[in-house]
Amino acid sequence: MEAELVRELPAGDGWQYEPKWDGFRGVLESGGGELALWSRKGRPLLRYFPELSALGELLPADSALDGEIVIARDGVLDFDSMQTRLHPAESRIRKLSAEIPAIFIAFDLLLWAGEPVHPRPLEERREELLRRGKGFWISPATRKLDAATAWLDRFEAAGLDGVIAKRLGLPYLPGSREAVVKVKEHKTADCVVVGVRWKSRAESPQAGKFATLLLGLYREDGDLDYVGSAAIGARNHDEIAALVLPLLDESNDRRFSEPNRWGTGELEETPLRPELVAEVRYDKVQGNRFRHGTKLIRFRSDKDPADCTWREVRPARRAGDPTVESLLESRA
Repeated sequence: MEAELVRELPAGDGWQYEPKWDGFRGVLESGGGELALWSRKGRPLLRYFPELSALGELLPADSALDGEIVIARDGVLDFDSMQTRLHPAESRIRKLSAEIPAIFIAFDLLLWAGEPVHPRPLEERREELLRRGKGFWISPATRKLDAATAWLDRFEAAGLDGVIAKRLGLPYLPGSREAVVKVKEHKTADCVVVGVRWKSRAESPQAGKFATLLLGLYREDGDLDYVGSAAIGARNHDEIAALVLPLLDESNDRRFSEPNRWGTGELEETPLRPELVAEVRYDKVQGNRFRHGTKLIRFRSDKDPADCTWREVRPARRAGDPTVESLLESRA
């Protein structure tokens, strides 16, 4: 099943809420005497996660579970480590599977020992998953909206990606978005504007057009890390240009390494003196970058650029913040 992105969690008695795990979606299937792990697009994944082959001992023949493959380090999901596993060399995969093993988190039961479970309502499938899935990590679930809302406030500490809401009373609907919605909490951060990319560059800077602002955060040692970009709309281009043009630092030869995802050639860049602060909205940090593009909210003339540090996006862990392990049901 697919999930439709919505702005807020649906209310009412007809919903079950679950964490939105940040990993690779996968169906674990035991058929024809062999274990298989399929991606959403039907790509075989077990080759990249050989440590999950041991789950074949827990899964009867002709059975299938829907779930998520994740890697957790120090109680926090690590999507960067997931991506390193998609490597062509088997020796490299074996090494990584021993050093940073993945786990499979089950959240739906589709087939068990030849018995179709997917046509049954969600609440019955959940009961069957808890009853039959001994030995598997099982995703938590709740029907209480206040509990799910609290998850949104606390899940960032464990690296989770939001909350899923599934309609009760419905069968499993492959490829459909009718039964599942997702809420991803957007957060804001104040960043230093460290450069610009040009949409078009004229002989004079005043005649050029900007494409994006380039954003940075200060490390503890005082150096700036490039963390991502924010697009500039045509409607407010001139207003932004009035703030940016006086800060162009043509003598600085720094360049930023973010690849151009559109494949249309690299856009010219110019660094700025780090004197302008922008508040941006983002959804997630992956490694040392915003995973997706950010949205410019406003400029902060009231904030010192030196205060734009990694604490903006990596707050200190609080007592009682969840870990991946604390969220999962017992495997007993």
